[in-house]
Amino acid sequence: MAGPQRRAEILDALRRGTVPREGLAAFAVGMERFEVAIDADLSAVALGRGGFKAVRGEYGSGKTFFARWLQERARASHGFATSEVQVSETETPLHRWETVYRRLAERLATADTPDGALRSIVDAWFYTLEEDVLASGKVDPGDAQGLLVATDVLVEQRLSVISRTAPAFSAVLRAFRRALVADDTALAEGLIAWLGGQPNVAAAVKRAAGVKGDLDPFGAMHFLAGLLTILRDSGRPGLVLVLDEVETLQRMRADTREKGLNALRQLLDEMDSGRYPGLLLLVTGTSAFFDGPQGVQRLPPLAQRMHTDFATDARFDNPRAVQIRLPGFNFDSLVSVGARVRDLFASQANHRDRVRTVVDNAYLEDLARSVAGRLGGRAGVAPRIFLKKLVADVLDRVDQFADFDPRLHYAPTIDQREMTVAERASAGAASVDDIELDT
Repeated sequence: MAGPQRRAEILDALRRGTVPREGLAAFAVGMERFEVAIDADLSAVALGRGGFKAVRGEYGSGKTFFARWLQERARASHGFATSEVQVSETETPLHRWETVYRRLAERLATADTPDGALRSIVDAWFYTLEEDVLASGKVDPGDAQGLLVATDVLVEQRLSVISRTAPAFSAVLRAFRRALVADDTALAEGLIAWLGGQPNVAAAVKRAAGVKGDLDPFGAMHFLAGLLTILRDSGRPGLVLVLDEVETLQRMRADTREKGLNALRQLLDEMDSGRYPGLLLLVTGTSAFFDGPQGVQRLPPLAQRMHTDFATDARFDNPRAVQIRLPGFNFDSLVSVGARVRDLFASQANHRDRVRTVVDNAYLEDLARSVAGRLGGRAGVAPRIFLKKLVADVLDRVDQFADFDPRLHYAPTIDQREMTVAERASAGAASVDDIELDT
């Protein structure tokens, strides 16, 4: 059971109609079929391999939910660091790896640090090196100067490995180490910012490390390799990197789309060559992105790498395959997730018995049917709005107002302004083929 703070964060996110960053296992439905295969992938990557998974699903099928569920599982059960990057044409185009890396560093998370964990990871690396020196028995724990000198020697030995792939990365780490010893907090923070790919770092900070300019795409690829080395050295098995909403490539200019697809192919090729041991890459997209003319199919080598046969019954989909299909929500799963959220809410409610009694499973079925009905009868695109209505319009009111009965006092309405493009399109579509998205 999630703790009070985690429960509050989950419910607040659902009130806003967004996917929570943490605690998804508390109300996940349908993830059981993927658990064994995902754990096997994580275990293989932890042994020093690179891994890749593509997740396909229509709008509302839970791709972002799946990606965050996997990240949480990787952090909590396997000790991985994780990061999630939303692909977009203006902020994070896929071919601009210096931007992708910067977003990766900003969203870097561990089980201990939910966001912006780069500094703590680097600190943990230096701490691990000091522990290794002490464990060797060659330095007296009370000899601070001797420990510093011996650690510096070990730092140089470990950095020689990183220098082969990311010389600038190792140069900044050296300067960061010197700044820590000199107790120069401003310089240390500036160096971490440059290590994370941040632009506009002061020239004096870069001079201290002997580097120039801002990070470029090639340097970013090297920095990713350096980051993986630090993670392994500090006792973490690797990094799960999620590239979410990659289907937005379809709506980008032709040249940007081609560059983005080629960048993804190059990354997969380099992972196969062994350049990124300890990296599990997860890419999410719609069926149109994987199968349509404006997506993966435009680059045959990439299409060949990702191709998976989905001609058989979805019940027999192979969760070990390079590409997996999310089945999406049906009416029963919508009610099931509603019951889990209701129980999660009741566990911290002021009037928990009243919440469970008034918002029983029969009412959840009525609410699910009503919300899905306003979205063309399609439960598959209803989860976000269904859960938002359930928490903000029903559960909160039942808990606060003793005379509120949702069967008498509440009739679900859905305003166009609270719907996504896909939800608005689905509400008036006769079939999935009728859904048209703005391009």
